[in-house]
Amino acid sequence: MRYILVVALLFTWFIGKAQTLSTYEKPPIFEECNNEAFENLKPCFNFTLNNFVYTNFKTPQIVNQESYKGSVDVLFEIDKEGEFKVIYIDAVYDELKEETNRVFDLLPKITPASYNGKPTFVQYSLSVAIPLTKPTESLAETQKNESSGNLTAKDSLNMELSSEYEEINKSIKKYNGEEYSSELNIPFTHSFYARFDDEMNAVGTNSHTAAKPFTYGEVKKYYDIKAEKQSLAKDVDSWFGRKLYNEHLVAVKGKGYWFTIDPILDLQVGQDTEADFNTTWNNTRGLFIQAGLGKNLTLSTSIYESQGRFAEYFNQYAESLRAFGPDPAIIPGRGIAKRFKTDAYDYPVAEAYLSYTPTEFLNIQFGHGKNFIGDGYRSLFQSDVGSPYPFLKLSAKFWKIKYTSTWMWLRDVRPEVVVDDGFLPKYMANHYLSWNVSKRLNIGLFESVMWEDTNGRGFDVNYLNPIIFFRAIEFQTGQGAGNAILGLSSKYKWNNKVNLYGQFILDEFSLSDVTGGNKSWKNKFGFQLGAKYFNAFKVDNLLLQAEYNQVRPYTYSHNTIVLNYAHFNQPMAHLWGANFRELVLIGRYYYKRWFADAKFIIGQRGFDFNTATDGFAYGGDIYTSENDRVGDTAITIGQGNKTNSFMTELQAGYLLNPETNLKVFTNIIFRDFNPQAITATTMDSNTLWFSVGIRTDLFNWYNDF
Repeated sequence: MRYILVVALLFTWFIGKAQTLSTYEKPPIFEECNNEAFENLKPCFNFTLNNFVYTNFKTPQIVNQESYKGSVDVLFEIDKEGEFKVIYIDAVYDELKEETNRVFDLLPKITPASYNGKPTFVQYSLSVAIPLTKPTESLAETQKNESSGNLTAKDSLNMELSSEYEEINKSIKKYNGEEYSSELNIPFTHSFYARFDDEMNAVGTNSHTAAKPFTYGEVKKYYDIKAEKQSLAKDVDSWFGRKLYNEHLVAVKGKGYWFTIDPILDLQVGQDTEADFNTTWNNTRGLFIQAGLGKNLTLSTSIYESQGRFAEYFNQYAESLRAFGPDPAIIPGRGIAKRFKTDAYDYPVAEAYLSYTPTEFLNIQFGHGKNFIGDGYRSLFQSDVGSPYPFLKLSAKFWKIKYTSTWMWLRDVRPEVVVDDGFLPKYMANHYLSWNVSKRLNIGLFESVMWEDTNGRGFDVNYLNPIIFFRAIEFQTGQGAGNAILGLSSKYKWNNKVNLYGQFILDEFSLSDVTGGNKSWKNKFGFQLGAKYFNAFKVDNLLLQAEYNQVRPYTYSHNTIVLNYAHFNQPMAHLWGANFRELVLIGRYYYKRWFADAKFIIGQRGFDFNTATDGFAYGGDIYTSENDRVGDTAITIGQGNKTNSFMTELQAGYLLNPETNLKVFTNIIFRDFNPQAITATTMDSNTLWFSVGIRTDLFNWYNDF
């Protein structure tokens, strides 16, 4: 190794002599050389350094005992401030390396080298003869020694550029949780948001809790997430222990920027008692990056590579969502899945967004992901049950109002609408106005429109206006050109422990049909009623929630199927589509790093029969045309293939790393699904699905369809 190093250094020295452009204007200058002529500065530096080493170097005892003869080769640098820094030492004995480091630590700060009149750093190699040889005082002799390779300059042709890297290193500071005061989104999971739900909903706060995900800046005023995570830190000293239990894998802060990098894991194994195969499993690996650039711009990206096989009912639903093409399924909430082996799926996913906050009143986000509007477990306005999509979102908050506008680029992936093997694009625009009427009452107004690329109009600029009512625009562009939906929400803070909330959705309204009392199919509406009980029964961190959802048949559907309220064959609101009623009971509890969740869902749904003798649309499948409806009147919830269902999901686990939300968990699902008639598309199911795993919890998994 040492011979290779010496040859390389001598080669560099030779190149330096052959190219006059590589010389600097002035070499580094010891104080003893200040009065020397310019042509003597380099030999004076050489002599002074060699003399300093000779005077201070103490040959280790083992070297003398073994009568060693050889050299110590040193590669070192003198930086822009004139300080010596050892880069590499090659020596037979470790004791010689330690002594060389000690001597170089004693060297004084000197005048740095300069290039074009500016301070710069230079690198040198020095060969120290063992036994030590006293250097000559003759400048001519010193120049001779320099030519023989005793001291060799390694200065670069691009000396000014080479200092930039060093300046970046010097600007690095200790990362101090900058994400928690940024305008990044807090990854939306119902379980984590429950930790600060009560603080956000205290009586008298001016918070707006429906439009999700929240940014850290929104929540910081009411709840200190950074302090909570620091309080959970374990007392570990090793690098591995800190990264596993307390910290981001990579966290860097520099001048005007910061970023974190973390691995993503979702590794599960389990069993479905109803399935023919032996085990269920999921294998997700990925990368999660967050960053801040300047004061106003932040970004985040998460990349997933996944393979999995799930419970039988889950697999059947995923395959029922199948898109045009050879791929067998769409994994609910994730995306298109390729076949993996013979009975599993491969489903890569990527999500990312930019968040720009030009003022404290306005946040602009552009990315690929999902959004949610509502205070409940479900949303009848906009939910996160579907696959990710490109979006542009503007959120403005002032006085007692928060106004959110979201524009989305969606896809209809059914084979019958594919053009030139490409999925059919469609577009959706939502407005949501949240108004804190009093310290207890909040009212929200919602409107949405879905439109397609009719007559090649693409993304219709008419819908870019963030204020005008969509229904008026719909009439201007033609009633067949869009599908508008209106909604009303409310929340009442009974006290600091109990919140009541609700939503009402209206897809179509005919006053004569409503007052006629004949249960017209045109009465397309749904509603939600719910309550949350924080710190229930005086138990800290216990949240109890009850929620009832009901949506009439044909809601969210359209006579032009592509204009239904859906994306990638999945609803954009409630994952059951329409024609259902549902009761959801939820309990969530956490203590330090331990957590437990329980969920009970009782529901009644109406499915289509899809047989040769009965091909009518009963209003549950929003991908069927209203024109195929079973009738005009006497339309009731549960009509068609009436199905009663019951589902229980219990989960418990331990939070391994609060910074990354890495959890170990066990999950048990019991699902009883009983259709009135068993058909090719609606089958009886009685499932017990048990699984254990470790997961980076960044989004909501919904298993309750």
